[in-house]
Amino acid sequence: MPEITSLPGKLVNACDKGADACDAGSVTGTRRSRGDPAGPPERKARARRTRGSLTPQMIVSASLRLLDEGGRDGFSLPKLGRALGADPTAVYRHFASKDDLILAIADRLIEEAMTGLSAGPCWVQTVTESTRRLRATYRRHPAAASLSACRTTQRPAEMRVVDLLIGAVLQAGFEGARAAVVYRALGDFALSWAGGEAAFLALDESAQRTDRAAWTRAYLGVDPAEHPNIWQVRSELPGVDDDDIFETILSLVVSGLRAAAPRPCGCPRHAVLDGSPARQAAAPPAS
Repeated sequence: MPEITSLPGKLVNACDKGADACDAGSVTGTRRSRGDPAGPPERKARARRTRGSLTPQMIVSASLRLLDEGGRDGFSLPKLGRALGADPTAVYRHFASKDDLILAIADRLIEEAMTGLSAGPCWVQTVTESTRRLRATYRRHPAAASLSACRTTQRPAEMRVVDLLIGAVLQAGFEGARAAVVYRALGDFALSWAGGEAAFLALDESAQRTDRAAWTRAYLGVDPAEHPNIWQVRSELPGVDDDDIFETILSLVVSGLRAAAPRPCGCPRHAVLDGSPARQAAAPPAS
């Protein structure tokens, strides 16, 4: 997977640049007035926090809030410090690097998505439910997801869901190297799809509107002589929404998986449907 070594130009140690940088009043660098001895509420809150009271969980939660509220461009170490009521450098007492914090954020999203999910008799349901949960969480936190979807966290939440999904693959009858490939394919499909959708939702609203409007402008008015195939479905293209696309792709992936599985799903719903590979391929996935 491609590696992200740092946040894009924002998560920097401003204190390394001197006290003025740490006192920046906003992400854009507007400085506070030195004539205000009391300082803003953030500085007062920082003074109240006692050394050692900050935890990794608090830092990740505050980071997630900043990303939700201000997007990737609104996430900086000085702003994180103010949100925590602590000096920005305190983050480094709990995370070895900026990238280490990104991995912790990634694992928090996985934990949020998979809380309460457990293995059941239907391995098809385990696969579909985990994929839908990940997508829903990434849509709630698009900026954070766009930073971390391509990462491998090697942390507890990721380990739990990897174990759960490999269990579903083994339950389907895949073994050894084949089981490993099938699991990786399912995992990368879910992360790539949900991460790509999150990256789009992390764009500013005007860019999103421009892209969505293309289906009613450029594609709706194509020349039938130049693009005859687009022209045949030009009126239907604008009506396709994100849920339609996701559920269609998920059904194709799961139908292919059921067709290839050495051991058909044994749950009551699929015991009837999964009599043969051909019938597996024709049957819809679990809802």
